[in-house]
Amino acid sequence: MKNTLGNSVSVTVFGESHGYGVGAVLDGIAPGIKVDESFIKSQLALRKSIGEISTARKEEDNFIIVSGVKNGYTTGTPIAIIVPNANVKSEDYDQQKHLARPSHADYVAQEKYHGYQDISGGGHFSGRITAGIVAVGGIAISALRNKGIYIGTHLKECACIKDDDFSEDILSEIEDLNGKNFATISDEQGKKMQEEILRAKQEGDSVGGVLETVILNVPAGVGEPWFDTLEGEIAKAVFSVPAVKGVEFGKGFEIAKLRGSQANDAFCIVGDKIKTKTNNSGGINGGISNGNPIVFRTAIKPTPTIFLEQDSVDYVNKTECKIKAKGRHDPAIVHRARVVVDSIVAIVLCDALSLRYGTDYLGESK
Repeated sequence: MKNTLGNSVSVTVFGESHGYGVGAVLDGIAPGIKVDESFIKSQLALRKSIGEISTARKEEDNFIIVSGVKNGYTTGTPIAIIVPNANVKSEDYDQQKHLARPSHADYVAQEKYHGYQDISGGGHFSGRITAGIVAVGGIAISALRNKGIYIGTHLKECACIKDDDFSEDILSEIEDLNGKNFATISDEQGKKMQEEILRAKQEGDSVGGVLETVILNVPAGVGEPWFDTLEGEIAKAVFSVPAVKGVEFGKGFEIAKLRGSQANDAFCIVGDKIKTKTNNSGGINGGISNGNPIVFRTAIKPTPTIFLEQDSVDYVNKTECKIKAKGRHDPAIVHRARVVVDSIVAIVLCDALSLRYGTDYLGESK
């Protein structure tokens, strides 16, 4: 099982949903980056379940930094963070332990690990694993901010309700979004989305959505063609987040409907800098950043665990059966996934920048 992402800066995840805890190791990060534990805590809070639109499983996420930080700064050695699991109910899964939950990883995990896998709460395939990514991602996000690079994500769409688009004042909107538990530009549209999530929950069902992410001030020239392109590395990382089924950059699939004269980003000079008049390419050409905002969207499927009866199989006894969910589950996870996307993309950017400018680029020298 490949649990490590990255080249110069890498992250390794570990743990199971109902085990002792989950966590991550961030390796290769520069020394001299200030570690703000209150910021890490606030990032983990954005991932937590909130109110009636999320799972009833509440975790405090009291993380422990085991190594790699001294006197409030990164040392340059591997940073290991553990987030203990405090609210587990493994018995919720005992009666259905051989039943394949539709659109979950139960069956494929059985095929790959031959029955030795931890099935409680999805085990290592659970969204709970992302708590470790968010914890170490807080350090990566801080490192990028020190270089003037900002990441922000909003719920572009949820339950077929659309949020407002980013305006020209993107940085202000990013800062506003990063302080919200339900990250929409329009509070009114966000309220409508939450009402639809609750309606789905009341019907025993679930909904999905689309996240839109903007990254500001990545310098031109970052990315490693052919096979470690900036688009490719971001997409690979985002696809590792549970429930992600699609990633598109710039105009995405809509660009296929345009002519070249409509799709091309014409160049211009602004002051002493080379710019483009549009950003249909989403800030990346040839797999390399071009200095424009990097823009991409992520499709999040509806939570697969629902409280309606579905067809399934017993994958041990090879019999067909019916299944109906038990336990505590989210009617939507798109609002919780956005901070995970921000976090894992921050780690990818730290890796790409370190490959381009050297491993000390993100740190501070004494």
